[in-house]
Amino acid sequence: MKASTLLTQIGLGLMLGIVAFIVFGPLLNLAMWAFAEQWFYPNRFPTDWGFAFWERVFRPRAGAWVSLFNTIIVALLAVLLSMALAIPAGYALARQALPARNVIMLLFLLPQAFPNLPIFVNIAAIFYQWGLNGTLLGVVLVHSLPGLVYAVWIATATFATVDRSLEEAARNLGASPLRSFKDITLPQALPGLLAASIFVFLDSIDEFTGTFFVGAPEITTLPLLMFNASMGGNYQVAAITALILLIPSVGFMLIIERFLKADVLSRIGR
Repeated sequence: MKASTLLTQIGLGLMLGIVAFIVFGPLLNLAMWAFAEQWFYPNRFPTDWGFAFWERVFRPRAGAWVSLFNTIIVALLAVLLSMALAIPAGYALARQALPARNVIMLLFLLPQAFPNLPIFVNIAAIFYQWGLNGTLLGVVLVHSLPGLVYAVWIATATFATVDRSLEEAARNLGASPLRSFKDITLPQALPGLLAASIFVFLDSIDEFTGTFFVGAPEITTLPLLMFNASMGGNYQVAAITALILLIPSVGFMLIIERFLKADVLSRIGR
């Protein structure tokens, strides 16, 4: 083996090791905190391991079950609301010759173009006047705002990949526009729409700022529980909550990778 080849392989190995440390190092530290019962400086690793803090987190009075229930309910309702708006909007943007189509697509990106904090502060002020602060509806609405961006853009790209000739054939055989959409278009677009729903769900379960300003303290979710635990120095509780949030994120991202094919991704933004 030539010296240059050996040095190249060593360099690639070091680069991969650095990347792996950057990606998995914090996750490893998180996992250690989740099972550490005693970990004091200057020890590099916990001196006692166990599940005592897991039992504390899931005690009925600890609030984890209520926060988990609120997190799932809010995320599911945000998905329903976002997709109810995104499916007709995505179909129209993909199929209709709208004169301001690019402007409309950019408008959906505006919430992501500004820092979240001032946006959610102003939303909280408006919701306070409408009596939506501290309500489940208010939290669902504020979670749907960023989720709608993913939903509309992915739905538009998904409907653009559906073969129109099949729809035209169904119409020629006497199917109504609604029947053609239900039986031909929607089944073909379903994988992309499911991926969009998962994006909205994942964005919702990780949302903190909007929930903090609109929902707290009446509506508590797992990100709020994690924040309060970390601010109080309960790092084990914060780590356990973070691991719970990490499980659906990893699982759903693997599903999204199967559903979002290259032809769909290539059409996003067109």
